[in-house]
Amino acid sequence: MSELDAVIRDLRTAAAAINEAADTITKMFSGNTAGAPAKPTEPIPTKEDVRAILAEMSSRGFTAQVKELLRKHGAATLSGIDPSEYTALIKDAEGLGNG
Repeated sequence: MSELDAVIRDLRTAAAAINEAADTITKMFSGNTAGAPAKPTEPIPTKEDVRAILAEMSSRGFTAQVKELLRKHGAATLSGIDPSEYTALIKDAEGLGNG
């Protein structure tokens, strides 16, 4: 078993070295300066995410405003909205509850 243990240890060491090399290369080509923190990326909302938010706003009494937001973003129903509009649509819908 000690021979197998040695092989496993060598594999783990090699894997750690590969990960370190990949991290170094990523940092080199990321365009970030050494001291700048990486900007976290926001998750891209799905149609289901948008549907849930719009349904919540509608149940809170903003049905007419939700329909108007859909028209503002290019369609009468969510199915007709371009996915590139989802983030802006969510922000607009969240603003309904604040105004």
